[in-house]
Amino acid sequence: MAAADDIALIQKQEETLVFPAFDEAVAFKVGAAIRERALTDNLPIIVDIRLWDRPLFYAAMPGSNASNPDWARRKINVVKRYLKSTYRLVLEQQRPDRTFKIGEGLDIVDYVLAGGGFPITVKGAGVIGAITVSGLPEREDHGVVVAAICECLGFERSDFALPPASAE
Repeated sequence: MAAADDIALIQKQEETLVFPAFDEAVAFKVGAAIRERALTDNLPIIVDIRLWDRPLFYAAMPGSNASNPDWARRKINVVKRYLKSTYRLVLEQQRPDRTFKIGEGLDIVDYVLAGGGFPITVKGAGVIGAITVSGLPEREDHGVVVAAICECLGFERSDFALPPASAE
C-alpha cells in the first residue's frame, strides 16, 4: 500500500530531520537553499519559514500567485496544531475536499489539508515552528522542503525522498 509506505517514510523524516538549534541564521540557510532550487528549476513557489511567535524568512518566486501565501498560512496553522507534516496528514486523513472532519472544529478559512508544511523540530525542545512551501503539487511542495532540510543538516536527500507518485 503506497500511502502507508509514504506515511512511514514521512514519520522517519520527522523523527530524523531534527535541528541541533534553530535561529535566524539557520532559517536563512534553509530558505536560501529552497530559493536557489526554485531559481534553478523555475519553481513558481513561495517559501515561508517561521517560529510560532514570528516570521524568519519569506520569498516569493516568479510565477507564484496571490493564493500561495494564504495556502502557506493555513498549512502553518496545521503544523502548529498537529506538530507534524501537512502531507502526512493528507495521507492519513484521505479527505479529497481538503477539510478536516467536522468534529475537529477547524475552520477552512484557517486550516487546510495540503502538503508542503513541515515542522521545525529542535533537539531537546520539540516542534518550534514550520517550514512551508506553496505553489507546486503538494507532494512536490513537501519534497522541496525535505530536500532543503537534508542539505542543511548534511543528510543524503535520496535517503529521505518520497518515491515518484504512482498513477492509480
